[in-house]
Amino acid sequence: MKAKIGFIGAGRMAGAMIGGLIAKNVYSKDEIIACAPSEATRNRMTQKYGIRMFEKAADMDDQAEIIVLAIKPKYIGSLFTDEGVRVGKDQLLISIAAGVKIETLRSYAPEARIVRVMPNHCCMVLEGAAGYVMSEGCTAEDKKNVETVLSAIGLAAEVRECDLDAVTGICGSSPAYLYIAAHALIEAGMKYGLTEEQATVLAGQSLVGAGKMILESGMKTEELVDGVCSPGGTTIEGVKVLRDEHLEDTMIRCVDACVKRSIEMGKN
Repeated sequence: MKAKIGFIGAGRMAGAMIGGLIAKNVYSKDEIIACAPSEATRNRMTQKYGIRMFEKAADMDDQAEIIVLAIKPKYIGSLFTDEGVRVGKDQLLISIAAGVKIETLRSYAPEARIVRVMPNHCCMVLEGAAGYVMSEGCTAEDKKNVETVLSAIGLAAEVRECDLDAVTGICGSSPAYLYIAAHALIEAGMKYGLTEEQATVLAGQSLVGAGKMILESGMKTEELVDGVCSPGGTTIEGVKVLRDEHLEDTMIRCVDACVKRSIEMGKN
């Protein structure tokens, strides 16, 4: 039986996607395949998810309707030129390899319909954010399939390929910035007597809740800030410190640096 989706690579991101697809009943374990050169990885994936595993990507050529390219960018060339992987005209190729453009992917798989995706770290807990680009030739059914796959690990937005560097800055890399903020909140909580466990739960849930407020309240971020800052209250004093320290400018510079590096990687 031909699988619905096959993963070239079985690392953390691929594992998160596979786990989400099964957990959300998008595909059954019998409809998912993957490959990994490591026997230990193949055994782990089989035991954890119950999917069929292959040693070589070339063994999966005609085995799945959708192929997800989930390996490091530096291995993509040899995958097609040395290992002889082929993705045909009847298959959809989804690449989550950072910085590898559709033009480059098409040079390796000229017949395939191609989608580029920039997911983020939070897909590990099925709360990811992703930007995706559909190449020319992709169908409405392809888009529906991509949205279905990505919805299993969080939320996604369709963008232009030229926007993916910005997506990398505010989506692909931003969890690290927020983890730093969470670390600071946890340290501050411990400074004032909370245990590490208590501070971690409270800081982490506050970040989850703030994200939901942004997505679901219908309010702009400025309105949300004002909603927490009562005149003469506690929050406004903290906000004054953040603004005096130019936090917003610092965050923008973080994204600037990330986007710059993403552009450099794309050129290489």
